[in-house]
Amino acid sequence: MLSNIYTCAASGIDGKMIGVEVSCLKGQNSFFMVGLPDTAVKEAKERVESAVSHNGYSFPQVKITVNLSPADIKKEGTAFDLPLALGILISSGQLFPEVDLSRYVILGELSLSGQVKGVKGILPMMLGALAAGFRDFIVPAANLREACLAGCGRVYGAANLGEAVGHISGKAPLAPADPNCLPPAATEIEPIDMADVKGQQQVKRAMEIAAAGGHNMLMIGPPGSGKTMLARRFTTILPEMARSESLQTTKIYSVAGMLDESTPLITQRPFRSPHHTVSPVALVGGGSIPRPGEVSLANGGVLFLDEFAEFPKQALEVLRQPLEDKKVTISRVNATYTYPASFMLLAGMNPCPCGYRGDPRHSCKCSSSDIQRYTKKISGPLLDRIDIVAHVNVEKYEFLSRRNDAAESSEKIRSRVDRARKIQLKRMEGSTFVSNSQISAKEIEIYCPLGREENRIMKAAFEAYAMSARTYHRVLKLSRTIADLAGEENINCEHIAEALQYRGSFSTL
Repeated sequence: MLSNIYTCAASGIDGKMIGVEVSCLKGQNSFFMVGLPDTAVKEAKERVESAVSHNGYSFPQVKITVNLSPADIKKEGTAFDLPLALGILISSGQLFPEVDLSRYVILGELSLSGQVKGVKGILPMMLGALAAGFRDFIVPAANLREACLAGCGRVYGAANLGEAVGHISGKAPLAPADPNCLPPAATEIEPIDMADVKGQQQVKRAMEIAAAGGHNMLMIGPPGSGKTMLARRFTTILPEMARSESLQTTKIYSVAGMLDESTPLITQRPFRSPHHTVSPVALVGGGSIPRPGEVSLANGGVLFLDEFAEFPKQALEVLRQPLEDKKVTISRVNATYTYPASFMLLAGMNPCPCGYRGDPRHSCKCSSSDIQRYTKKISGPLLDRIDIVAHVNVEKYEFLSRRNDAAESSEKIRSRVDRARKIQLKRMEGSTFVSNSQISAKEIEIYCPLGREENRIMKAAFEAYAMSARTYHRVLKLSRTIADLAGEENINCEHIAEALQYRGSFSTL
């Protein structure tokens, strides 16, 4: 007898439909699995045999052939266990379906006792199956809340093999979960606020501009000046995540196996801060079984690279393509995986190896060659992709001893950022851009027009700073953001002057 059950596999952050065909024929006791299964899929036979036996059924001692179609797609992971077990029971005549299995997608890993365990990538697989026209799903009970994020269809959570069998046989149908039952938004355990940082008004202004336009930013300052403290509060002034952003980021965390079961929907902008010893693969993603890296885990949020100049040069250079394309493509012989990487880069570094170059309170002990070696890791092409450089100085005692009453809260700064973002969305309505930093070179003249005097200033700056075309466009986009924060329809000379001020700081590197 032949059985056919549909399941799904994650490819990048997309779901691909997989058919699990099982044939049980008389003959020598054997088990064959074809269709490019990986090691975890091949090992399913041992898990399934034990699970079937421990739930009152017999594992057929016949010739069993399993085909995973389409046969040219590499099958990875453990989500095929449950459909494989059900297929064997149906094919061997131990289970007679009372439901139309052609409408069902079944996912789940099995323990040796038959418990259905959660799997990675449920959300992207659900969305892929919905796009393919499926509306009924049996998923692990542990993944039920995540599965409900897909928003439609009938989702049934099975805790063990017996429950899945009972539903399919019609003897003990499972109750469908409420697809509109969204989990509560996660709350910050330790609330932080920009008002916690005393002084540093110029740096806060630069961060406000970066947040308003989605610009990349580098902070340079001596040890203890507050770079890390400022960086960790950066997400508090960013706009709230839109539903589409939240779902996309949740899909990334789902395939990475990093979702919290109690709150599976990511509603807060990610803040990722890898150590400076991180490898290039861990930073951008990859591996023998491709997985998203830090740049993708920071999608919709912030990637903070502290001690920027201490990162391996190779790790820094691999950032160039994701910063430009907002995605990472990993190519393998059998497949190509694409992960979103729409993040804001926020970096911090000391001005020199000892950290005290330019600090009036300490003497720098570094030679010119030491400083050159230190800054040489940050290449020109990488600096070209950073819009703002801000110097963070150690504040005087008078600032540190003041009360925080006069300091602006994150909420107040975020209100201005929100207003600027709404201006951008209205201006770019109908396009794929959501912030000024994403404006393409083709559209720059449409969204960033200049008057005669503004053109004169930009021409002088272009020659004085020996700008590349990329740098020129980034200055225009930065000026556009400054104008939006000021509520101005057109870019004027003051906006350009402030934008050039942040670019002028590159000369200190």
